[in-house]
Amino acid sequence: MAMTMTKSDVRDLGLAERGKLRVEYAAQEMPVLALIRERFEREKPLSGMTVAACLHVTSETANLAITLKAGGADVYICASNPLSTQDDSAAHLVAHHQIPTFAIKGEDNDTYYQHINAVLDARPNITMDDGADTVSVIHKDRRDLVDNIVGGTEETTTGVIRLRSMEKEGVLLYPIVAVNDADTKHLFDNRYGTGQSTIDGMIRATNRLVAGKTFVVCGYGWCGRGVAMRAKGLGAHVVVTEIDPTKAIEAVLDGFQVMSIAEAARIGDFFCTLTGNKHVIRPEHFEVMKDGAIVANSGHFDIELDLNGLESISKARRHVRDFVDEYTLANGNNIYVLGEGRLVNLAAAEGHPSGVMDMSFANQALASEWMVKNGKSLERRVYAVPEELDKRVARLKLESMRIAIDKLTPEQEEYLNSWTIGT
Repeated sequence: MAMTMTKSDVRDLGLAERGKLRVEYAAQEMPVLALIRERFEREKPLSGMTVAACLHVTSETANLAITLKAGGADVYICASNPLSTQDDSAAHLVAHHQIPTFAIKGEDNDTYYQHINAVLDARPNITMDDGADTVSVIHKDRRDLVDNIVGGTEETTTGVIRLRSMEKEGVLLYPIVAVNDADTKHLFDNRYGTGQSTIDGMIRATNRLVAGKTFVVCGYGWCGRGVAMRAKGLGAHVVVTEIDPTKAIEAVLDGFQVMSIAEAARIGDFFCTLTGNKHVIRPEHFEVMKDGAIVANSGHFDIELDLNGLESISKARRHVRDFVDEYTLANGNNIYVLGEGRLVNLAAAEGHPSGVMDMSFANQALASEWMVKNGKSLERRVYAVPEELDKRVARLKLESMRIAIDKLTPEQEEYLNSWTIGT
């Protein structure tokens, strides 16, 4: 296909052919999204809609953007994290699909927000977020766009937390579907996707052996569960830190040692934060870490690590490997921070495997269709993905894996629907 220029800001359109191969390779593991795309091409459920997507611009996301365009939408996309863009995938979207894309791996903070505003200049009807930055910019600076917006979707735990806070305070200006909370998203993407890709990023960046080391996982939500599971599988001694007593008990019963971060800081070899909160690891923790401790974050924002605080107690800093910064403390110990504290699975690796993003992005596509159909009648709230859509994604995934499951017999349905049938 010949290249066509479209208004965008990507690193190099010359990368488009390489991006095409990458995106097509990812598509082989995304059969559910492919089925949705085929239907979208026939029915055009998003016709007349402009979608502003602020997502990690990867090969998997490219397949989602292509699907939305197949459904009739005008799609504009920017990065949801300065270090998560695959420059070749971004170039492919522009050159081969004429999808305006504003994303460059390593862009600075000003450029990041310029790109969000460039996407919003399209005056979207649907917003699609990973972290709620687009929603935040609209509510703070671009409120003139609200009357044009039917609704939105949100991909990640951190974003849903922000949006629920906005709903609780009564400031949310349009309805949003919490795609993150779909079972076919958080049970798989967060656990198996984050689990594998986080460990992948940490190993790619450091080339350090995990077996026999103490691996500290901060936060035991679905993402933390996944990282703990994979670290244990590689032979690490896994320590979990938590603030939620129920999750802490669960971690203990899953076979992990639980303690405070103050205790864990003294014994860990690897650290990874996955909490969605701020300053989980602080100067008082860095100061007592072992010489050579490796610190990473796989929560959405880099603020999980207090890097300004680390800088203030360091006497030297240098870049020693791709995605590895060495901080030398006053006591002479070196602390190694990965990916500038940003999402290590995307900064230092390639993000989640295509096979798990297939379900997540199938949810995004179906949720956007549902929002187009229902948005005008919805309240300004955060909505769950309708169960029927969630189950549809699961059924399609099983079919793509050639796995059959049982159906209830009429007798079983009657039993489950009755309160009069006893023992």
